[in-house]
Amino acid sequence: MSSSYLIIATLAMAAVTFLTRATPALLPKAWLDKPWLHRLNESLPLSVLILLILGSLSVPALSDIDATNTDTQLLLAQVCALAVVLLIYHVSRQLLVSMVVGIAAINGFIWLFANML
Repeated sequence: MSSSYLIIATLAMAAVTFLTRATPALLPKAWLDKPWLHRLNESLPLSVLILLILGSLSVPALSDIDATNTDTQLLLAQVCALAVVLLIYHVSRQLLVSMVVGIAAINGFIWLFANML
């Protein structure tokens, strides 16, 4: 990659970031008071959290003959941690608390399932 490509890519990312953050200040107040926008604002954090977690699940291939027990344990630990994160978020509505609990839960479940053997 050339240095000019990296500079252009960095400037493009900066412009997109600036526009997404400046848009609420530039739009008329009447546009921001729409009910559907408020509903979207309430449901978006949980939706993003679910997409990030589901995208990170490592599912062993069904056609993989050499699928080990470790793959199954990891998937089970991830699914259990996902359930804990969703429960904590539903109760507390705090994204940071849910993330911290999720990190602790995944490590705890991996340790638990590894010591079950």
